[in-house]
Parts: sequence; C-alpha cells; structure tokens
Amino acid sequence: MAVWLRSARKFRRCSLMNFPNKQIWARANASAGTATRVLTAAVLIPAVVALVWWGSTWLVAALGGLVALLALREFFSLGGRLNLQGYRWWTSLCALWIFFQQWSVSAAQSYQVGRNLRLTQAPALVPELPLELVFFVFLLGCAATVFALRRPLTDALGDIGISSAGLVFIVLPLSAVVRIHALDVLGPKLLLFALLLVWVGDTLAYFVGRSFGRMPMAAQLSPKKTWEGAAANLLGSAIVGVALFGWLNIDAFQAVLMACLANVAGQAGDLLKSAYKRGAGVKDSGTLLPGHGGILDRIDALILAAPVVWYYFRFLLASRF
Repeated sequence: MAVWLRSARKFRRCSLMNFPNKQIWARANASAGTATRVLTAAVLIPAVVALVWWGSTWLVAALGGLVALLALREFFSLGGRLNLQGYRWWTSLCALWIFFQQWSVSAAQSYQVGRNLRLTQAPALVPELPLELVFFVFLLGCAATVFALRRPLTDALGDIGISSAGLVFIVLPLSAVVRIHALDVLGPKLLLFALLLVWVGDTLAYFVGRSFGRMPMAAQLSPKKTWEGAAANLLGSAIVGVALFGWLNIDAFQAVLMACLANVAGQAGDLLKSAYKRGAGVKDSGTLLPGHGGILDRIDALILAAPVVWYYFRFLLASRF
C-alpha cells in the first residue's frame, strides 16, 4: 500500500509538471461543459417541439404539471437551505389543480387575428372556477395544517410564505403555456414562438456573454451575467419575432414587440431565480439536466415570458366575438 501511494504521488507530481498551465485545464473544462450543455439541448428541444406541435392540449397540461412539480421540488430544496420547509405535498396538489383548471376551463371564445384568421377555444369541461378560489382553498389548507400540527403561527409563517411563493412565482405563470396551446390553429405556433424566443435569446446570451461580456449586469446576484449578454438575449428574441411574424400571421412590429417584452420579462425571471439561489448559497437549482443544472434553471425565463405572450395576444392582438 505504501509503495502504491508513493507511486500515485509521483504520478500526480509528474502530471502537474507536464500540464502547468491552469488556463488549459479551465478551457478544457469549459469546453466539456459546453458540449454537455449542447448535447442535453439536442435531446430535449426536438422532444419539446414534437410535444407542442403534435401533442394535444391535455398532454401539454399533464407534462407541464409534471415540470411544475419538479421545479417546486427544487424550489423547496433551496428553501430548506434557508430553514424554510414549506408544505410540499399540499402545494404540489394545488399546483396540479391549477394546471387542470387551466386545461379544463378553456371557455368557448373566438378571436380574430388580422383580417382573416379566426380562432376558437374548446368548450369548458367543468364549471370555470376563478384562480382566486384555488389560492383561497390553498391558504385554508395551510391554516388547517398549522392548526392540526399545533405550531405557533410565528414558526409557520415562513413555511406558508415559501409555499405561496412557489405557486405565485412558478406554477401560476408557467400554466399560461396551457392557455396558449389551447388556442385552435394558432396555439401550437404561438407556444413554439414563446419557446423559441427564450431558447434563441438564452443561446446568444450564453455565447456572447462568455466571449465578449465585460460589464457585469448584477454582480451581486449572478457574477457571470453581463450587459453584453443581456443585449444579445434581447436581440435573439427580436430576430425570432422578425423571422416568425408571417408564420403567425400577425404584424411584424407586433411580433417583435411581443418577443422583446417577453424577453425582458424572461430575463427578470432569470435574475429572480439567481437571487433565490444566491440566498441559498448554490450555483444550480438541481442536477437533473446535465450542463444546464436543474429544471428551474432551464425554465426560469419561460416562467415569466409565457404569461407576457399570452396576455399580449389576448388583449392586444385578438378581438373577441
């Protein structure tokens, strides 16, 4: 054993002498990380595109609910580092209720885009319940849990707060993807538009920020984010708007403006997630996606971008009959 240890130390010293430049190792590790990131994206992106384009809205809602549960799991894991446990099972159940509600209450609506294209949503399968009722029932459940466990309210407020934050900052905005996809004819296109403006923007921000980033954007939250990367992110989304306005059958200016507003919201979501991770003292929210971190790391921009696309279309592009 002693001989083996001496040989191992000698080999290590020789290796360090042969490769003295730490920058070489850093570049090699960065290249390996980029390759892993690209490989993961190459697997996931076609699968997501196929789901959106060929899948039914109930399948989008079901898988969207699953993604929300995984994101909540990471969210609560980060909260645990801050001594905030939350009511995980009850919050997850209410999250699924929100996605089911968004799928089932696509009330019969008509929209007109431009002069010719008319869109309808399928009739509701169950009576429409306002989302305020979902949150009211959620808070009642939290109160009942506190009473059943006989916990002091001062101890329970933090857990109620983080559980509420999970629904407000993750589940509710992310469920907008269901409302978008439910639109007949245009729904899958509009959802792909929302996904592409996030993906293209993130990709340009990643490579431009790494190569040319000099001015930190929010060093206290995310040291690697730069204004150059943020500008590239915005430019990427604008390019998506220019490229797809004809496919969406909407005005070019409206498509670009919608893409840019969604991008700004998405970058805000990214910074919000970074602030939360910073407080928890971690770099990534999880390890489920090699090269990307966790689910929350991957959907942080979409969480706030999707509602912008949905409400922009609903209130500024569509005329209801």
